[in-house]
Amino acid sequence: MRLGINLGYWGAGMDSDNLAVAQEADRLGYSVCWAAEAYGSDAPTVLSWVAAQTERIDVGSAIFQIPARTPAMTAMTAATLDSLSGGRFRLGLGVSGPQVSEGWYGVKFDKPLARTREYVEIVRKAMSRERLSYEGQHWTLPLPDGPGKPLKLTVHPQREHIPLYIAAIGPKNLRQAGEIADGALLIFPSADHLEETALSHLRAGREAAGATMEGFDVCPTLPLAVGADVSALADQFRPYTALYVGGMGSRKQNFYNQLAQRMGYEKEAAEIQDKYLAGDKAGAAAAIPERLIDQTTLLGSVDRIAERMQAYAAVGVTTLTLAPAGFTLDERVAALRAGVEALERAGLA
Repeated sequence: MRLGINLGYWGAGMDSDNLAVAQEADRLGYSVCWAAEAYGSDAPTVLSWVAAQTERIDVGSAIFQIPARTPAMTAMTAATLDSLSGGRFRLGLGVSGPQVSEGWYGVKFDKPLARTREYVEIVRKAMSRERLSYEGQHWTLPLPDGPGKPLKLTVHPQREHIPLYIAAIGPKNLRQAGEIADGALLIFPSADHLEETALSHLRAGREAAGATMEGFDVCPTLPLAVGADVSALADQFRPYTALYVGGMGSRKQNFYNQLAQRMGYEKEAAEIQDKYLAGDKAGAAAAIPERLIDQTTLLGSVDRIAERMQAYAAVGVTTLTLAPAGFTLDERVAALRAGVEALERAGLA
């Protein structure tokens, strides 16, 4: 099992340290550094900055938001990043959510599965440097009855095939990711529930495509905090968990809340959401069971984290992406090093 890091959103208050964290991860042998975007910093700029100042670590988008860019622009960006980084780019895509898609980008959040499938098909075609023509429900290229003509990408990617990942949570999206992508980006992954909440659906998608899980990258992200007091460490992540389970999306369309329910926290997920949407963020954070936080993070001593890593590897995780917690750069770097030590103690390095 490989290790990655996730820098999260640029502009979250740790920007001055993020490059140093990425460079230390590069030195320690982490395989990939992911960056996210929502409605603040964009991921391509961050990844360009990191790639220019690292040597070996891959850089990946977790995610490029599908409503933010036409598929042809995404292909251009991916090819450029892969070329500039010397073949170190991984393309992660996701539909985002209805609030961001419609409120920020002005793009209707409808038929996300069909939209994703068409998007991936166009991106792959463009990156292969075929002349781009496509007829679908959501995109038609070139536009009919106009001056447009099929064009071919002029940039040569470093590699013939750039790895493509899809961020997926729901069963249908996971199945499609298994069918059309090279890997899946997962969030709030519990080793205890990963088979029924994710792996079984990914496997069904692979089977539908006539493939196996061999070579498919299962890539969950987990916050990492090292220390003796697991309860105190878990408390650090209460606001983070409350935001996603309680406030990320609307009452009817919160994919993270639905995931918590599928993990057996139906009553707790409803309470967290009720309090968060009522403006009681502290109450929502307090309502989160410590076990839910512990199941979806890596907390405790290096030995305890090593045991958890073994559980993730056993269920089928191939790249474990860590979000190292800490209030200072030294604490985050120490967490990165602890991640490598735990992987070695688990016998997975």
